[in-house]
Amino acid sequence: MDILNHLNPKQKEAVTKSDGPLLILAGAGSGKTRVITHKIAYLIKNRGIDPSNIIALTFTNKAAGEMKERVKILLGNSSFDIWISTFHSACARILRPEIKRLGYSNDFIIYDSGDSLELIKECMKKLDIYEELYQSRDILNKISEQKRNLIMPEAYDGKDFGFEQHVKKIYLFYQRSLYNNNALDFDDLLLLTIKLFEENLDVLESYQERFRYILVDEYQDTNYSQYYLLSLLARKYRNIFVVGDDDQSIYRWRGANLENILNFEKDYPNTRIVTLEENYRSTKTILDAAAEIIKKNEGRKDKNLWTNNDEGEKIIYLRAEDEIEESDYIASTIKNLCNNGKMKFKDFAIFFRTNAQSRVIEDSLRRNHIPYTIIKGLRFYERKEIKAILSYIKVVFNPQDSLSLKRITNIPARGIGKVTVNKIDSYIKEREISFFQGIEEMIKKDIVVPLIKRRLKKFYELIKELEKIGEKEPVSQLVKEILNKTKYLETLEKDNKGEIGGRLENVKEFISAIKEFERRTEDKSV
Repeated sequence: MDILNHLNPKQKEAVTKSDGPLLILAGAGSGKTRVITHKIAYLIKNRGIDPSNIIALTFTNKAAGEMKERVKILLGNSSFDIWISTFHSACARILRPEIKRLGYSNDFIIYDSGDSLELIKECMKKLDIYEELYQSRDILNKISEQKRNLIMPEAYDGKDFGFEQHVKKIYLFYQRSLYNNNALDFDDLLLLTIKLFEENLDVLESYQERFRYILVDEYQDTNYSQYYLLSLLARKYRNIFVVGDDDQSIYRWRGANLENILNFEKDYPNTRIVTLEENYRSTKTILDAAAEIIKKNEGRKDKNLWTNNDEGEKIIYLRAEDEIEESDYIASTIKNLCNNGKMKFKDFAIFFRTNAQSRVIEDSLRRNHIPYTIIKGLRFYERKEIKAILSYIKVVFNPQDSLSLKRITNIPARGIGKVTVNKIDSYIKEREISFFQGIEEMIKKDIVVPLIKRRLKKFYELIKELEKIGEKEPVSQLVKEILNKTKYLETLEKDNKGEIGGRLENVKEFISAIKEFERRTEDKSV
């Protein structure tokens, strides 16, 4: 197919623009994903650029997956070696073979936000800092803010009293704990990649040579560390193509810096700017209403969105006296539309900002005899039983991961309780060794009573046995062996009802997900 087919003149200009910095200001619904995917395909098919010299970065796995599929279709499903991923995934891929230069081993573990929070709480406990005074979530957010701004714990210039004094102390201890666990948190992925590049110019140069064409989606949402990483990679060839919209920047709370897109031309002189203003998604009514609101924003680049779509229905707006009037209006509107045969209950969705708001809405729906389903709950990979199996896998490949190891010492129950865990914690704190090394030494030195020693030894031998299996078996087989040898599945099967029954189904779904991963992915490693 012709790559330029079905592109409007502005989209075509953005796709065919020659080398050098390019800023695409893409208004809402103006086809920015189409432009970025067509640009990748155009570089390969029309310009003859080696696919391995292209990297495309975005913010979510879903967006990256959609981009890959679209590019694959444009290139006729041919295989290609383009990095299309999130910033974090790309950094993890860079660090995996190179991180030894920073003192970590290649089998490092990546902690999710739940793991990081758990480790913060553990650090606070060891430092005798009480969570009643300083919330662990606030501490973690402050540390995350420092990392996004590339401030290492040693350089953190906090005040010598109160909250910031404690942040500095915890940040140092937290980072040391991550290192001892051979673990990285999400912010470390960018922070350490930048550190790797700055301390090893040969590595930086090799990636500058490889990624001669850099494409970035949602550039208005980049934070300082992402901005700086891009500036390092683009420094040599300056073929950086960014797509974004200053009017859609909503992530300042997580570090997004609107100045990155507003000052792009200053960072990259001779930047060409293309503005996409035709909206394909919305009606004229919605577009006009949005334009009236957004034009009041300060410090924005001018753009005038327009559409060939219909006028559309008028926007309905209600100013209610209170939440009860609001929810009664919602329920009566749904009921009236269903009673006159226009719609069915399943055609409606109600969005609300916080879980606490659901109660009054549910009351109104019940009074009006309207059936409903609440969509909520933990994300799949954050559920207790899935975290437990993931922790076993992590420990098999990285026994230094003390956080994951502690999570599974008594899953399923094997008589290793909090008292024993605290005793091991005290022992390893004095010696600055890992939890796994602590278990090993306490077994050898007869530090614990015979009953606890037998339990620890059995657990220790289980991990060593699983390590051997992990060395030669695929992930799906390793998980089966974990479930078999720990009898975790048996524990769940004994009470296959209610929440426990749901947990059993979740574990089975996890096994299916791994098999699907092994079928679809070339790299089948853990």
